[in-house]
Amino acid sequence: MSAEHRLPDLSLDAAPAFLRGAGLDVEEATGRRVTARIAAGADHHTPWGVVHGGVYTAAVESACSIGASLAVIDRGEYAVGLANQTDFLRPHVEGELRVTATPIQQGRTQQLWLCEIARADGKLVARGQLRLRNVPLR
Repeated sequence: MSAEHRLPDLSLDAAPAFLRGAGLDVEEATGRRVTARIAAGADHHTPWGVVHGGVYTAAVESACSIGASLAVIDRGEYAVGLANQTDFLRPHVEGELRVTATPIQQGRTQQLWLCEIARADGKLVARGQLRLRNVPLR
């Protein structure tokens, strides 16, 4: 990967305020798989005391976009989300969530990625798909 095509720092500390608030802590990131965790708790709650669906939607968008961008960065491109379909499967209140994103299809101009978000016992709390478009880096 050339110097002009490096991906930015993906650490939670370097993330913009919105992503820091969502709490996605990236652990592994390649063009074929992204893993991350969210230390879910009261800061992520709705007024009813469960993790807000926006946290899951942001995790799907972020994890899939990171992986899809890494898949095309050597071509001088990155990937932007076109459609995010996130399903909320069960409520979660507190504790670590594991995020795993993998490609379903990676084409020349578009990609489709799957993201699963599970609690510590392996049960899914959310699942999403993100369709992305490969576009030139600025």
